[in-house]
Amino acid sequence: MIRRPAVAGTFYESHQESLKKRIEWCFKHELGPGKLPKFGAKREIKGVVAPHAGFIYSGPVAAHSYYEIVKDGFPETFVILCPNHTGMGSGVAVATEEKWNTPLGDVEIDHEFASHLWKESGIIDSDSSAHSQEHSCEVHLPFLQYFSNNFHIVPISMGMQDLETSNEIANAINKVALKLNRDLVVISSTDFTHYQPQDIASRNDNYVLESIRLLDEQQMMDRVFDLNVTMCGYGPVATNILFSKMRGALKGEILKYATSGDITGDHSSVVGYASAIFR
Repeated sequence: MIRRPAVAGTFYESHQESLKKRIEWCFKHELGPGKLPKFGAKREIKGVVAPHAGFIYSGPVAAHSYYEIVKDGFPETFVILCPNHTGMGSGVAVATEEKWNTPLGDVEIDHEFASHLWKESGIIDSDSSAHSQEHSCEVHLPFLQYFSNNFHIVPISMGMQDLETSNEIANAINKVALKLNRDLVVISSTDFTHYQPQDIASRNDNYVLESIRLLDEQQMMDRVFDLNVTMCGYGPVATNILFSKMRGALKGEILKYATSGDITGDHSSVVGYASAIFR
């Protein structure tokens, strides 16, 4: 079975060449890295954080994480953790389709990894319905496919985002990665403050980003709730921090922060976007 794209033509271009040009625009934009990356083979990165809005809004910020991934070298598998915006499906759901399609081609699920996750974890269900209309995993694939189709994915949707759930998922990912000797990178899909004035969004988001830089998932959660930061993927980020530390990550780095207002010029009501890496 193939999962067809849910947001091609809305969040990003639906035609291959136009999509490639948009991705190049993201990298070369003044808010982006400024250029396309070249493939490396260091493999130091354990996890990244990247936004999931329409490419015209958050694409240049997302490009910073993908620039570092390409420089670092692709792993065998990307585990993509995303929030559940639709309310469909299980509280924590791993996708089980054979392939996910975008205008840049098909990407195969790492079936062995995914099946071990839901069989060995008490909290992760095998449920493709949670992903059928969800955009926040899908939008990351074209950034990877632009450079290569030689990778697999494990998409995990998190409707449940408390710290206990994040810890269980992180432990399960690490356990399966060790069991299968799998080289992987975890991608956490999130936007930050939604629909606040630029000064408020930037101030509150930077408090949260400081906790992410310190790899302090508890402090990050506390600041999200204490400051009422409408960050939609705090659970995926907490999971990634926990997993990355299990894999030996010693530091986080905030690569870029910007808002939709930096693109549109309207700073009265913005959405915050950030890219970060853990290694």
